[in-house]
Amino acid sequence: MKIALAQMCSGIVPDENASQLRLLIAKAAAGGAAMIFTPEMTGLLDRDRSRAAIVIRSESDDVVLSAARSEAKKCHIWVQLGSLAVKNTSNPGEKWVNRSYLINPEGEIAARYDKIHLFDVDLSPDESLRESSAYAGGHSAVVAPIPEATLGLSICYDLRFPALYEALTDAGANILSIPAAFTVPTGKAHWEILLRARAIEAGAFIVAAAQYGEHADGRSTYGHSMVVDPWGEILLDMGQGNGLDFCDLDLRKVQEVRSRIPAVANRKRFEMPVKLP
Repeated sequence: MKIALAQMCSGIVPDENASQLRLLIAKAAAGGAAMIFTPEMTGLLDRDRSRAAIVIRSESDDVVLSAARSEAKKCHIWVQLGSLAVKNTSNPGEKWVNRSYLINPEGEIAARYDKIHLFDVDLSPDESLRESSAYAGGHSAVVAPIPEATLGLSICYDLRFPALYEALTDAGANILSIPAAFTVPTGKAHWEILLRARAIEAGAFIVAAAQYGEHADGRSTYGHSMVVDPWGEILLDMGQGNGLDFCDLDLRKVQEVRSRIPAVANRKRFEMPVKLP
């Protein structure tokens, strides 16, 4: 299965991000990819919440989602749209959601996933991020069938919580998508090691499309979009810069690795309280 990864530097103008996304999807299809993966916040990366509120829309009005759907249909390609900031249709006056989409080659939305683990951290004495102040967290893990495989969806900070990936692999996932907008300090420290750990634990392919560069809102992201195989080997590392790259996934590798190290089959569940000595 040939896939493409888009490494982007999304800005604060959704129309501009939509135009870039169209080009990337068309290029992926022209390069023979069956699916393209894009980063977290493909459509808008803006930490100025007041400014972002002016352009964040519901699904039906989102220009980036519309562009992804129409281009997927035009190019007849699967699109794993890493995530978009969208209004919560069930509570449009409440917090937004950070939502990932799987779009099929007919341009239809095949699956949605709302980011469960929100990024509420103090990176330094001078930098704090509180995703939960503007976004509502999701509550459900999501897997979806794609040609030759089953895809498990997650977003960025979810990477640090292995229980989610246990749930996804228990549900049959053999490819795990982890679109991201990692900060530079946390990217340097933890990005590669966490991706490889999740791949090894799950005996699954990891596909992690990432944001990279100096963004219009003033933040910097780490890049290094990666594909990791079920043995933990890095098949692709896009490093710095922006654009598109391709990778071939031999899905037979999943069964081969899970047969050699049957960690998924041997996994135990601990539903009882942990006893203290």
